[in-house]
Amino acid sequence: MDRRDGGPAPYQSPGADAQAPTLFRPDEEELIAGRRPVEEAFAARRPAHRLLIVPQRRQALERLVLHATSLRIPVVEVEGGTLTALAGFDGHQGVALAVAPRRFADIDEILARAIERGEPPLVLVLDSLEDPQNLGTLLRSAEAAGAHGVIFPTRRQAPLSPSAIKASAGATEHLLLAPVDDLAGALADLRVRGLRIAGAEADAPMTARQADLRGPLAIVIGSEGHGLSPIVRRRCDLSVRIPLRGAVGSLNAAVAGSILLFEAVSQRDPDDTGGGPRVRRAGGLVEPPSEPLSDVPEAADGPDAVAGSIEAAAPPEADGSDAADGSDAVVGAIEAERPSTPGAPPPALEEMPEAQPASTPAEEATSAPALDSEAAQIDAVGTDLDLLPGEPVTQPTPARETDNLRPTGPA
Repeated sequence: MDRRDGGPAPYQSPGADAQAPTLFRPDEEELIAGRRPVEEAFAARRPAHRLLIVPQRRQALERLVLHATSLRIPVVEVEGGTLTALAGFDGHQGVALAVAPRRFADIDEILARAIERGEPPLVLVLDSLEDPQNLGTLLRSAEAAGAHGVIFPTRRQAPLSPSAIKASAGATEHLLLAPVDDLAGALADLRVRGLRIAGAEADAPMTARQADLRGPLAIVIGSEGHGLSPIVRRRCDLSVRIPLRGAVGSLNAAVAGSILLFEAVSQRDPDDTGGGPRVRRAGGLVEPPSEPLSDVPEAADGPDAVAGSIEAAAPPEADGSDAADGSDAVVGAIEAERPSTPGAPPPALEEMPEAQPASTPAEEATSAPALDSEAAQIDAVGTDLDLLPGEPVTQPTPARETDNLRPTGPA
């Protein structure tokens, strides 16, 4: 059947649209490609629509598939060439995740995050980067350095494409990204809010080490070919450079920006007291505990802990001929080192006897300090009982091979 305009009507098989799965809708979704970015998207709890998997890589990505299945996210198998066409690059590692559109932040949210962390603001500003790989690398460095946000222009800037997200290794899921229409106006706004603007320039009068990068700061990185634009350069309070010792006259924009970020971090925390790995949670990353863990062990809790502390307190065996032989000698050495009265100094080692004579269980019970009256009675009669939870632990009495050493009555 022909249409009214005379052209042939295209043939469609019944139910073809219902059977063919929708892989990606560019106008309504964002595509995150690569194993690590997909993991970080799951960790950040991005609303996901479907997981795209290349069948040949499914076994290596089984953990992601199981996680998506547990979240009731559809898993769709696609060919590698199709996924390359959707992602725009071939480094997708056989997996991609279609998620809801990204929610961008603004300057107020970036400064609020710095207040929430109790830190002076550290902001990375990008001036018209052209390479998506450099963009992703700088975003990764900014997140690793603890920057509170990244500001970049909406025009004449490398897009936040799947390849840039892959280069960031998923750091985009934990950063506050603020695109602005007027980058120079945004820098002026930061200056009004108390931030100093430091621009990276190859011919700057002082190096990054000579400059003071402490306090509220925004670091501006220019484009790969032209550097900072004139209007952005006029907004900078200071310019810094990285000293070069080789024949190459410049650094990659991503490398230079990463060096400046961590130079600022080093100046802010010269003793490295606030670093340390952050703990991963199901909802992303959280800050490390405010107080470091103490090196002093906690109080012993339970019989096993008490026994461990007794064994730790025992002196090591000597290498000479006077070394203690057997458990009786070790117990005797411990009792000899323990002062008889509170506050009395321990006896000198040369005053200790060379050998400890064999003692009866009754003598050991009377010489050793009793932790409890019941424990002392059990030790005195030589009874071998299992301690109940919460009962004190006493030094075990070694068994005697001769019967003449066992007491005939209570101690």
